[in-house]
Amino acid sequence: MRTAFDFSPLFRSTVGFDRIFDLLDNAQRVSTIDNWPPYDIVKTGEDQYRVTLAVAGFGESELNVTQERNLLLVSGEKAANEDTQYLHRGIAGRSFQRRFELADHVRVAGASLANGLLTIDLKREIPEAMKPRRIDIKGDLSLPKAETAKIESGVKAA
Repeated sequence: MRTAFDFSPLFRSTVGFDRIFDLLDNAQRVSTIDNWPPYDIVKTGEDQYRVTLAVAGFGESELNVTQERNLLLVSGEKAANEDTQYLHRGIAGRSFQRRFELADHVRVAGASLANGLLTIDLKREIPEAMKPRRIDIKGDLSLPKAETAKIESGVKAA
């Protein structure tokens, strides 16, 4: 059974949509689903978002938040403590890597760690050149009727 879609017919009639087709292709690939660490994504305003990850047991120095173009990468690596002998280990301390695809013009505004929650604030900033702008409508710029009559009769306007 084939589950992949063939986007090649769309390439014939579109220009510049390569990234969208790559995103769709990546989204449909079946990958190992890792639900750790759990996270929330919240829309906090018109162009503002917040990603919160539960990273209990990790310190600031063990977490890494990186933005590469349209990708937010959050990783954590716990320093190994060879001297500790666990009788029971129930708090997950394994390394992780979470990837979030970001829309165009979304950037990381800040990150904070409090009470075992890593909070990353995101903001969409559309450049001025891409924002809608109002076009002024001017009055009729055609020649006045007297000038138009002279030109039509073959008299050269001064």
